Amino acid sequence: MSGADPHFTHFDSTGAAHMVDIGAKEVTHRVARAAGSIRMTPETLAAIRAGTAHKGDVLGVARIAAIQAAKRTSELIPLAHPLPLTRIAVEFQLGGDALSIEVVAETLGRTGVEMEALTAVAVGLLTVYDMCKSADRGMRIEGVRLVEKSGGKSGRFEQA
Repeated sequence: MSGADPHFTHFDSTGAAHMVDIGAKEVTHRVARAAGSIRMTPETLAAIRAGTAHKGDVLGVARIAAIQAAKRTSELIPLAHPLPLTRIAVEFQLGGDALSIEVVAETLGRTGVEMEALTAVAVGLLTVYDMCKSADRGMRIEGVRLVEKSGGKSGRFEQA
């Protein structure tokens, strides 16, 4: 490569992967909100809602899994920085043929918390799948995405 592309900051001028140096960046309040869903049969959704799923409290376990995933993101995503998270909030909605999850991650730091929010959503949904797969192997995880973020030099982003 002739020079580093400013949009792909995890690569140096030779194309080698590296962890971005954030030492000179300003500490700011950073927030990211991510969401996703898992489609399933009405019977599976009803069992989750009623708390009668075979493996127990699906939402309670998925909430803890999402929080734990956010805390361990830097262990899972090779070039992510370990962050001092100040808040992780996990909310579920059940309706139609899907369970939706939304995660808000916050920190006071030099880099954003998008990866923590996204990782939490993905692991929360995978946990729902794991806990309900014996009843419904056809579940589909869909739409994992960053909804919005704020803080830092790049400012605010909101999904249209």
